[in-house]
Amino acid sequence: MRILIAEDEKDLNHILVQKLTQDGYSVDSCYDGQEAMDILTYTKYDAVILDIMMPKADGFAVLSFIRQRNDDTPVLFLTAKDSVSDRVKGLDSGANDYLIKPFSLEELCARLRSMLRTSHGQISNTLSVGDLTLDCSTHQVARAGKEITLSSKEYALLEYLMRNQGLILSREKIENHIWNFDYEGGTNVVDVYISYLRRKIDSGHERHLIHTVRGRGYVLREDTDS
Repeated sequence: MRILIAEDEKDLNHILVQKLTQDGYSVDSCYDGQEAMDILTYTKYDAVILDIMMPKADGFAVLSFIRQRNDDTPVLFLTAKDSVSDRVKGLDSGANDYLIKPFSLEELCARLRSMLRTSHGQISNTLSVGDLTLDCSTHQVARAGKEITLSSKEYALLEYLMRNQGLILSREKIENHIWNFDYEGGTNVVDVYISYLRRKIDSGHERHLIHTVRGRGYVLREDTDS
């Protein structure tokens, strides 16, 4: 899952990036509203975390920019303003949730997970394909009941494949979603991480779930072909 953070407080920005990266998200960040809009012009995110009070353009301007593009990406507002009228304004402007500073990182992460579940039409925290399960809350992955340990990037890649099960994803699409927008590409990083996942997910199982579609990319689906 790919997240954009727009927060002008540098220390908080860094803390949020570090926490969400540790939780397996692919995270980009910026420090003002104009930069956020520039990034959003050419990059698609699963969720956006916006500070309201930012230089160059505030959070309301960025949110308006997002919604005017008919983009329903979930948006979480961060603000020091705690009046009822401010909260109402934020939600009425199209924000999906509103978090008042100071806040706990665990609460932010819980609200983010809730937004993402809603935006994906997901009631349960668990994704499953065949006997492979992924718990989005605990980041636990198991196949046939046996727990599998993944790195943060392996987890992010598997979650992306599982959320798009049955769909062929090109190497470029995977690279753009999992790695940060300033990643230059030109390497076989996607192929390498797919091979890592295959060893952990498919090795030792008669039925393979990760498939290569020649000339098009990769797909995760349940069938009997390898």
